[in-house]
Amino acid sequence: MHSTTAPWYRQRWPWLLMVPPLAAVIGGAITIVLAVRSNDGMVAADYYKRGLAINAELSRSRRAAELGLAAEVRTGGEAAGDSVDVRLTSAGPGVPPEAALRVRLVHPGRSGADRSATLGRVAADAEGRSAEYRGAWGEATELHAPVAWRVVIEGRDWRLDGGIAAGEVRSFRLLAGQ
Repeated sequence: MHSTTAPWYRQRWPWLLMVPPLAAVIGGAITIVLAVRSNDGMVAADYYKRGLAINAELSRSRRAAELGLAAEVRTGGEAAGDSVDVRLTSAGPGVPPEAALRVRLVHPGRSGADRSATLGRVAADAEGRSAEYRGAWGEATELHAPVAWRVVIEGRDWRLDGGIAAGEVRSFRLLAGQ
């Protein structure tokens, strides 16, 4: 009785046993290529200084909560020069006597799409519980794109920040501590 067996490369089992190691080698090569070519954008050389800056921002946010600040923001449009109005109110000791405020809209994914405006004080009530500020966006904007913006309103020693849903950029309210 003479049995003929096919050579190993015509057998099914050697190929099935070689597939997982071959897939691991190919996956490793792809991982190495991606690691070398991609940007490590989240790693900062000055991470310690950035951490200190975050702590300072947190203390400014706590100061806004102590003052009981709230802001009603209205924007006039999406072109350069369009108005930005902020009515700042205080449920606590009063609104700080700021001559100017800075309003920033921070894009969640592209830092180049961030927008900012410097607002000047135009009115205040006699008790010091509210003040109104007005200014304009300093550059062309795309505020009404379907993006959930992060909003930051800053004074000298306090800061209000929060998020707004897509489409709310024309009129919204921020409360300290939320």
